[in-house]
Amino acid sequence: QVQLVESGGGLVQPGGSLRLSCQASGTIFIIYNMGWYRQAPGKQRELVATITRASSTNYADSVKGRFTISRNNAFDMVYLQMNTLKPEDTAVYYCNTRVDGNDYWGQGTQVTVSS
Repeated sequence: QVQLVESGGGLVQPGGSLRLSCQASGTIFIIYNMGWYRQAPGKQRELVATITRASSTNYADSVKGRFTISRNNAFDMVYLQMNTLKPEDTAVYYCNTRVDGNDYWGQGTQVTVSS
């Protein structure tokens, strides 16, 4: 059973930074692609960033140049460094992976960008 646990969310002012972390367990982490998604109130869940097992990355246009996804395979961790945060980045952020055709999600961590 794959488990993903996010942490690092909180309240930050516009222009500030946060670093989200996701701890994976229950699978061989290094062989899987990982992703961060977010869901704002009243909106559908959307892709934020992905990272392959070879650490190739992909970003949503709305976060390019501001967010950085990374992974540490030795500790089964994936991170999302978020800089220059905007109020429209406010959402619950979820860690994701797909194993054997099944999607796995963490419980989510709230990020609120407000003055």
